[in-house]
Amino acid sequence: MNKILTIAPEKCTGCRTCELVCSFFHEKEFNPARARVTVITWDKDGFSVPMMCLQCSNAACMQVCPVGAVYRDFATGAVMVDYSRCIRCKMCTNACPFGNNTFDLELDRILKCDLCGGDPQCAKYCPSGAISYVPDTAANTAKKRLAASKFRELFREVV
Repeated sequence: MNKILTIAPEKCTGCRTCELVCSFFHEKEFNPARARVTVITWDKDGFSVPMMCLQCSNAACMQVCPVGAVYRDFATGAVMVDYSRCIRCKMCTNACPFGNNTFDLELDRILKCDLCGGDPQCAKYCPSGAISYVPDTAANTAKKRLAASKFRELFREVV
C-alpha cells in the first residue's frame, strides 16, 4: 500500500527542523535553501506551515515536462525528476499550483520532494507531528484534501 505525506498546520511550531533534515539528507549540508520543504510563517498571525510537494495524483509538473523527465515512481508514489533527462526549462516549477518545485542555480537542478525513497525525513524527525507519512487510505486522503482546502483559503486571505 502506498503512503502519503499529510500536514497538520495547527501542529507546526515553525522550528524548521524539517528543512534542516531534508537538506542534510539530500545535500549533506544543513542549508534550508536546499531543502525540498519550506516552512512559511505568518508572524502577524503566529502561524507556520510546512509546504512541500503534495505528490498530486494528476501532477501538473508531470504534464508540462516537454521531455518526460518528471515521472511517478510507482514503488513510493513520489513524483520524481530524472536529472539525466531534465533540460532545466523550469516548466515544472511554473506549473506547480503550490510553488513546491524550486530551481537551485548553483546545483543547476530542480529541487523537489522525492519522499526520501519512501522514508521521508521531514515526517520522521518533525518534533510536533505536523508532518506525517501515513497509509494512503480514504480517510487520510480526505484529511489531506481538507488541509489543502485550508491552505487555499489561507492564501486567498493573504493575497
